[in-house]
Amino acid sequence: MNQAVHQFKAEFFKVLSHPARLAILDLLRSGEKSVNELQVLLEADQSTLSQQLAKLRNGNLVDTRKKGTTVYYSVRDPMIFQLMDVAREIFSRQLISHQELLEELSEEVELP
Repeated sequence: MNQAVHQFKAEFFKVLSHPARLAILDLLRSGEKSVNELQVLLEADQSTLSQQLAKLRNGNLVDTRKKGTTVYYSVRDPMIFQLMDVAREIFSRQLISHQELLEELSEEVELP
């Protein structure tokens, strides 16, 4: 196996491994947003938002555009949303199977 390819993939998924970064990407689904817009929508302080945006930039997941003093962010490759949607489906299936297991365990407890 090619270790470099696996390392590249692991780094890609590390960029996605923070709730704030996922929230930012979700907000960018509807299009480009300024830093100020993101800050208001996320109710985040500027330093936290800046750190998370830097991680997304360094991971090549977002592009920036500057107009005057305002910086705008957009998703570099919209296919990231397909990946996030597939992940959501996988999570839903896992939760459903866990829910079914919990229901079975609950029924066992009720038995005499």
